[in-house]
Amino acid sequence: MGNAPQDAFAIRKFIDDGHLLATVQSFSKNFGLYGQRVGALSIVCQDPNEAKKVLSQMKTTIRPMYSNPPRHGAQLVKTILEDDRLTTDFIDQCSDMADRINAMRVKLRSTLEESGGSGGRNWGHIMDQIGMFAYSGLAKSEVEALRDNHSIYCTLDGRISMAGVTSGNVNYIADAIYDVVSKT
Repeated sequence: MGNAPQDAFAIRKFIDDGHLLATVQSFSKNFGLYGQRVGALSIVCQDPNEAKKVLSQMKTTIRPMYSNPPRHGAQLVKTILEDDRLTTDFIDQCSDMADRINAMRVKLRSTLEESGGSGGRNWGHIMDQIGMFAYSGLAKSEVEALRDNHSIYCTLDGRISMAGVTSGNVNYIADAIYDVVSKT
């Protein structure tokens, strides 16, 4: 959602309530480290003895997968998250990005709904989703028509990268979607 404290609320609540848990985080998208596959597996254990046993099992599991994983991405994330100023800047930038993407969701939906008709569809699901991607509800044939007739590319299941929707192209995208759905 772009609000780090709010996004972490459930995890913190479970820990405060005494739950033992494992959680996985990916830093690939947020830090722009797609090729690095940087992330973290965090496990809350009952006590240090249990933590030692869990760590031993984790090492046994990951050792055959890689011997010396690349460190560049992990070091970059560590540098940012260990510095309060850099962490604050990172959180602010993520929030700004999420706000921009959410604004594009609003604009895409409203433009689709105002485009002279919605092709008989309800576009509310665009706002019900969060994150950098949105499932458009378009059928494979409609996605292919978007590609072939309007040079708009998304996955064949209709998944759109909302990060690629901008104030400069949102009207074009909405008009193209409307054109495609009005013909099916």
